Amino acid sequence: MSELPARRLLLVHAHPDDETINNGATMAKYAAEGVHVTLVTCTLGEEGEVIPPGLAHLASDRDGGLGAHRAGELAAAMKELGVTDHRFLGGTGRFHDSGMMGVEQNHRAGAFWNTDVDAAAVSLVEVIRSVRPQVLITYDPDGGYGHPDHIQAHRVATRAAERAAEPGHRPDLGEPHTIAKIYWNRVPRPVAERAFAELRAANPAFPGIAAIDDVPGVVDESKITTEIDGGAYAAAKSAAMRAHATQIAVDGPWFALSNDLGQPIFTTEYYQLAAGVSGAPAGRREHDLFEGVDK
Repeated sequence: MSELPARRLLLVHAHPDDETINNGATMAKYAAEGVHVTLVTCTLGEEGEVIPPGLAHLASDRDGGLGAHRAGELAAAMKELGVTDHRFLGGTGRFHDSGMMGVEQNHRAGAFWNTDVDAAAVSLVEVIRSVRPQVLITYDPDGGYGHPDHIQAHRVATRAAERAAEPGHRPDLGEPHTIAKIYWNRVPRPVAERAFAELRAANPAFPGIAAIDDVPGVVDESKITTEIDGGAYAAAKSAAMRAHATQIAVDGPWFALSNDLGQPIFTTEYYQLAAGVSGAPAGRREHDLFEGVDK
């Protein structure tokens, strides 16, 4: 794709706000460096809870309309991060937020969790073959914390990456393309422990503090292959998180979701290389997602 920049990054997330919490600094850094950053969000997040009392009527058990509102929040967040290519899987509203695991919404028609993986992957294959990213970021097989839409996003992203590379699969969707490296979102436990210790000492304006194991993707640091220093983009990540106002409350370097429990905002973001070859020497972490990738 001669009209695209030499380096191309694809992220696949479940709901608006997941991308900023997990990868906001990474996205801002690479966008600023001229990388073509593509975000694919799988649902509108229609089943989310709403933090601001003045917007509580948007909730699915009241007037509704949260999905369309969150699409606007996502656009505002991407503007803060400098990301211009953001899309909804299959088009806006194609797949519906499934709610938390075990609830009735999991089984509704159109729920992302209730959708055939191969059928959902078709739309992502088309994106992959169009944008031709060298790097893909998504969740681990547990979706980071067991949310059905996160698990499904992992499955769909993984399946689409496989099918996009197959020469005989859906030639109408474009020329085959192999993604060189696939990463899962991670947080090393020692980093989380230090950040939560600082959070407790800071006494932020939240009623409580989250547990470390409530943070998606916390793992032993031996699993971390890659760390991206996004410190220069801390303000952009914070601004993007504030843009997701129905879902996130920000207090300095801390934030809370609808449970009002404080968490740290990580500006160094960590990954586990799940497929592909590391560009770092043996025993060392990568500091660039594109290390070792042919331009």
